[in-house]
Amino acid sequence: MLPWRRLLRPLAVLALTAAALVAPTGTAQAASAPSSGWNNWSCKPSAAHPRPVVLVHGTFGNSWDNWLGLAPYLVHRGYCVYSLDYGQLPGVPFFNGLGPIDKSAEQLDVFVDRVLAATGAAKTDIIGHSQGGMMPRYYLKFLGGAEKVNALVGLAPDNHGTTLLGFTKLLPYFPGAADLISSATPGLADQIAGSAFLQKLNEGGDTVPGVKYTVIATKYDEVVTPYRSGFLEGPNVRNVVLQDLCFLDLSEHVAIGLTDRIAWHEAVNALDPANAERTTCASVFD
Repeated sequence: MLPWRRLLRPLAVLALTAAALVAPTGTAQAASAPSSGWNNWSCKPSAAHPRPVVLVHGTFGNSWDNWLGLAPYLVHRGYCVYSLDYGQLPGVPFFNGLGPIDKSAEQLDVFVDRVLAATGAAKTDIIGHSQGGMMPRYYLKFLGGAEKVNALVGLAPDNHGTTLLGFTKLLPYFPGAADLISSATPGLADQIAGSAFLQKLNEGGDTVPGVKYTVIATKYDEVVTPYRSGFLEGPNVRNVVLQDLCFLDLSEHVAIGLTDRIAWHEAVNALDPANAERTTCASVFD
């Protein structure tokens, strides 16, 4: 890389970060949108955005903190937006997504039905972060969700599990460690590459007919490793690397869901491909 480019890159990253912090996604902007906020059960989808959006948090997340940026971003653009809590463990407040993933998918099933009943829509779209981008695939494949979902957008999803930078390969050297993870936090055990849950989920193909899939990954992901393990194969699939959209974007696993407006812009393109606008580094200002 030329010397001037080495100097330019950190300056550009700072500019992108500053733009993300000041860009209009906050509650003041959301208040002027058709809905006063997300999880507004009186919101009715518009002709421009006829499907409500369900946001599915990741492991250790919840329906609120995972979406402080993206939910207002979507509401400001005229979407009816909803988020759920799932995978709760007894005696563990605030940190969710730790229960068995097949049971979490059942919670998603109930929540989607509630959203569709409240909005009168025939189908919904789903955006999920991390486990929240993978878990809905169980709902689509085994619980009849494909009839109720138009598109699934995964932000750094662990669709084929993770090695956590090789950490999971060390478990056999610590007797009882794998059993402890499985019994105490089954949602974590289900996400280990090669788990029985993931074998069942991916057997016979990654996708189901009738649903559009988008995966937005970051090559700086330190949780889903290797990061391309989040990619899907099949018809109606688009796999995107965030840095191919903006090479200056340094977002890792958490930031891609919490603060990355470039990833959010691409997610909106997936929700409304007919009106998609090319995602670039400048999309941080949209």
